[in-house]
Amino acid sequence: MKRSEINQALREARDMLVTYRCALPPWANWTVDDHRSHAETSAHLRAHQMGWDVTDFGSGDFGKRGLTLFCVRNGIQSDPSSAPYAEKLLFVDEGQETPFHSHHAKMEDIINRGGGNLIVEFRHEDGDTGAIHILVDGRKVELQPDEPLRLMPGESVTIPRRLYHRFYGEAGRGKVFVGEVSQVNDDRTDNYFLEPLGRFSEVEEDEPAILPLWNEIN
Repeated sequence: MKRSEINQALREARDMLVTYRCALPPWANWTVDDHRSHAETSAHLRAHQMGWDVTDFGSGDFGKRGLTLFCVRNGIQSDPSSAPYAEKLLFVDEGQETPFHSHHAKMEDIINRGGGNLIVEFRHEDGDTGAIHILVDGRKVELQPDEPLRLMPGESVTIPRRLYHRFYGEAGRGKVFVGEVSQVNDDRTDNYFLEPLGRFSEVEEDEPAILPLWNEIN
């Protein structure tokens, strides 16, 4: 993935935050030099996987398969004394897929905070072709594998552990501003993809970074 693509994704995400009047912590705008000047806080952010994250899942086509995220708060799965919860913001374009994946340690709520409609699809991790039962804002919903669930602004779905799910913005409805509230998140060890693909992208440095991603913080 090119750095220029990452920079553009960050600009668009920040524009969406302005649109929805959603303020981030001051360190969300720290440059590499700022991180070096605040070494203790910077080390905390990296250890907790907090900050910006842009990935194309190794697809080479960010617009078709990719995601921009900002992790606001998070614990550490291996540290029982840390916070037992996480919060993320996701910025999803029309038709931009986050591919099928599951989590074994993390249960999560995906919330459409505004913009277009978010489409979510599910599959059993064990390949079962039977019905899938989930909660949509506390309402029990039965779906067949791959049957689209449409989340309109304000709606949310609770995704249990070990259930494959993918999501994307509905065509013709615009970008989607998404929230995620979950148990502790670990993107290094707790993403189980249906296909063999990469969670973090290799970056081609075709221009300077406007902001570092959390996994680039030294």
